Amino acid sequence: MSAPLRLESKDGVATITLTRPDRMNALALDMLDALVEALDTVKRGDDRVLVLAAEGPAFCAGADRSEMIERAPAEWEPIVDHYLDPVRQIADLDIPVIAKLQGDTVGGGFGLAIACDFRIAREGIRMGAPFVKIGLAGCDMSAGYYLPRLIPLGAATEMMMTGRLIKADEAFELGLVHRVVSIEDLDAEVDSFVQKLRNGPPIALAFTKRAIRRSLDSPRDAEFDYEVFAQTNCIQTEDHREGVRAFFDEKRLPEFKGR
Repeated sequence: MSAPLRLESKDGVATITLTRPDRMNALALDMLDALVEALDTVKRGDDRVLVLAAEGPAFCAGADRSEMIERAPAEWEPIVDHYLDPVRQIADLDIPVIAKLQGDTVGGGFGLAIACDFRIAREGIRMGAPFVKIGLAGCDMSAGYYLPRLIPLGAATEMMMTGRLIKADEAFELGLVHRVVSIEDLDAEVDSFVQKLRNGPPIALAFTKRAIRRSLDSPRDAEFDYEVFAQTNCIQTEDHREGVRAFFDEKRLPEFKGR
């Protein structure tokens, strides 16, 4: 099996690239472990900027469906919590992190992107947290914490409670992404943004990032604890199983029963 991601470092810039395009860079547990390890390596290094990127038509499609199997609640809870580890690491890095979104960014991939400090997107891509469409809580993978802080509450509520995906242009209008460019201009735009940050004062940027994160008015870990609780419960429901059948297998609208 090929490596699920690639970590590179050059001229003070670290790049983590998800390299499972045939699976839409879905976050299988081995990729999750590799991502946690790569982020830890970046934390211990001396790079001044991190770019989170991906290969293929999708940035990241979220959790790998093949691993969404029947488990007891006691088994699910640490797994759901583990999916938040890279989100915690991205937020806790003292260096700026840029999400380079070349393709659709949904589910867990959306959570990774909104945990970053900056998002630069290719025009036309879709973004969102469609968890409720398969009977899961819409707050998954940090969306419940970050999304209402990045965009107006009404827009965040609609996205999480309906699972609606938005296009890059709408995301830009909401302030969710910082730049929207053509695929031909994406590399150059990210490189230009990287150089601005790389050439900035690293100590001042670190303090600035810490100040921004401290200013968030609700304790992150308290929100994450609730997320783990909510998702561990939702993942046991028949609604979730119905959602998976309808969305993935039978290509129809789900019929949720509230059980």
